[in-house]
Amino acid sequence: MKKAKFKMIDEDFVCLNCQREVKASGYTARDHCPHCLYSVHLDNNPGDREANCGGLLKAIDIEKSKKDTWKIIYQCQSCGTIKKNQSLKDDNFDKLLELMSKKD
Repeated sequence: MKKAKFKMIDEDFVCLNCQREVKASGYTARDHCPHCLYSVHLDNNPGDREANCGGLLKAIDIEKSKKDTWKIIYQCQSCGTIKKNQSLKDDNFDKLLELMSKKD
């Protein structure tokens, strides 16, 4: 039996970077802090919690996705792995603009 590549986990957490409380999105898997855009390297595939790293994922770039939305590109500060996460409607717009302006 083939294992699913996406496991829906939408839960409250405290950001390990800015220490702010983050509420579940209520409509999709919340996988990063909407305030500072940091995430944690927990998954190999979304929601599987099988990565053994646990390092902070720093937003380093952004790209337009096919669904007319944005994907945030992260680099793990511990192991260097590159990951992509979908931006959410409550993400800090100024932080997203900072990433976009680095493209110029």
